[in-house]
Amino acid sequence: MNTKDLALTIIFAALYAALVVVFTPISFGVAQFRIAGALRPAIAKKWILSLGYGLGALIGNFFSPFAGPWDLVFMPIMSVIAGLAGFFIAKRFKQNYFVSGAVTAVIIALSLSFMFEQLAISPFLVALPMLLVTDLAACIIGAVMFMLIDKRFRWWHS
Repeated sequence: MNTKDLALTIIFAALYAALVVVFTPISFGVAQFRIAGALRPAIAKKWILSLGYGLGALIGNFFSPFAGPWDLVFMPIMSVIAGLAGFFIAKRFKQNYFVSGAVTAVIIALSLSFMFEQLAISPFLVALPMLLVTDLAACIIGAVMFMLIDKRFRWWHS
């Protein structure tokens, strides 16, 4: 890993965590809308950002009303897995932001639904549709945002 990738990963983690904390009232729960999720499509360009995503999720989840092993261990691990899956699948589609965002959104929605069922907060099939809609919406917003940024700046180049 070079210095630029390390810095980019740390910035990504900090920005993700900051957006979760700033928007705490809507960042947690079955009907959550994580504005920070709009950053996830960026992982399409650099796999290392999946580590930043996991770290950002860990830090942001310290502010969760459900903070415990599920939010502080399971979800950060699933965030890294979702990010890596998003990167590798998007790579087959010319590093497409929409593909990366959709893959991460589906994995995270499934993971959160599972977590909420295990914590007896919501049945899996009740939580899943709401989480899919909000996660996909955040990722679509992010994919459009990163496409617009790409028109002027190739932020992922070393």
